[in-house]
Amino acid sequence: MATTLRIRLILVGRTDRGYVDEGMSDYLGRIGRMAAVETIIVPEERSGEAAHRQRAEGERLLAALKPEERVVVLDERGKAIGSTDFGAKLRAWRDQGGRQVAFVVGGAYGLSDDVRKRADLLLSLSAMTFPHQLVRVILAEQIYRALMILNGKPYHH
Repeated sequence: MATTLRIRLILVGRTDRGYVDEGMSDYLGRIGRMAAVETIIVPEERSGEAAHRQRAEGERLLAALKPEERVVVLDERGKAIGSTDFGAKLRAWRDQGGRQVAFVVGGAYGLSDDVRKRADLLLSLSAMTFPHQLVRVILAEQIYRALMILNGKPYHH
């Protein structure tokens, strides 16, 4: 069996809704049975215009990334892919030696262009817009689903 993935979720700001925290705990526990998983919280910028907040948060996000890891940035302008293709992408990276994958979720004001440029994959979860807090749970579930697909386990129907 190939070496397992190391997954890092790099998020702007703390989870501030109980249902989001519950969902994250559930899916991170499930993910943790198949891959090493870590959550990194970078502080949100609390002052200034949207562009200033994006820039400041972007600098914090970029500082949290490791040079050797693959980076998936969630962005409304990103590519929408199905769960099976998402699992295949993680498998390809794992098998090519890219065993560390960071998933980046920006704050309420979005992401800077510098963060987008660092991405190996700009990923859109939907054409719809979701609150950045809720995106955390959706992303965690999709990572779990992809790992189940990658490991040939029943979950994805």
